Amino acid sequence: MEALYPTLVWFHVLLLVFWLGADLGVFLLGQHFRKRETYTVDQRLALLKLLVITDMGPRTAWALMVPSSLLLLKLGPWWPTMPMWLLQAGIVIGLFWLGLVWFAHANDQTPKARTARAIENPLKFLIMGFYLTLGAVSLLNGAPLAGFVAWKALLFGLIFAAAIMIDIMFKPVGAQLMALISEGSSDATEIPLRRTMDRTRLWVQLTYVLLFATSWLGVTQGVPLL
Repeated sequence: MEALYPTLVWFHVLLLVFWLGADLGVFLLGQHFRKRETYTVDQRLALLKLLVITDMGPRTAWALMVPSSLLLLKLGPWWPTMPMWLLQAGIVIGLFWLGLVWFAHANDQTPKARTARAIENPLKFLIMGFYLTLGAVSLLNGAPLAGFVAWKALLFGLIFAAAIMIDIMFKPVGAQLMALISEGSSDATEIPLRRTMDRTRLWVQLTYVLLFATSWLGVTQGVPLL
């Protein structure tokens, strides 16, 4: 199992690359979607479709970070006493979450997608609570994680919080897009949509800051873990 550890580190770094790299594409597509004076409504909707597809990269990496981080903690020198049931549960939950993400994407705008997202949402809150608790308890007690690894667990929990807020803030976009499509581009349809996207961007930018912080800790203080 020790021989597997370097490969897991590589895979974990690869997930970060996919997350940030694809998220940059999402951000740029969103920036161009906002340019009502440059693109027609149809062109902007095409950009939005590309945005949704590109966004599957970060969402996939996000889900896989859960089993990846727990495997690194268990197989590395960071939390070797982690209960096996916790590791197994983390792997199952992460893969189940990944399945929900892709199922919702494949069945978008259908009752099946709404059901999948209704299951996904409390699952994300559960995982967020786990990492926040793990990080906070470790910082207070020096165990089960120590030093920068405890900080990374806490920051990963905060990434969940910020990413959850992105989805919450972005929720009105569906109805606002329908208004744009049916009524055409005007201040009445564009301004509320722009306001929603602006509010969402604040949480996107916070997510980037937290991702940069966790990756910096991993590279400068040890190896990438969370």
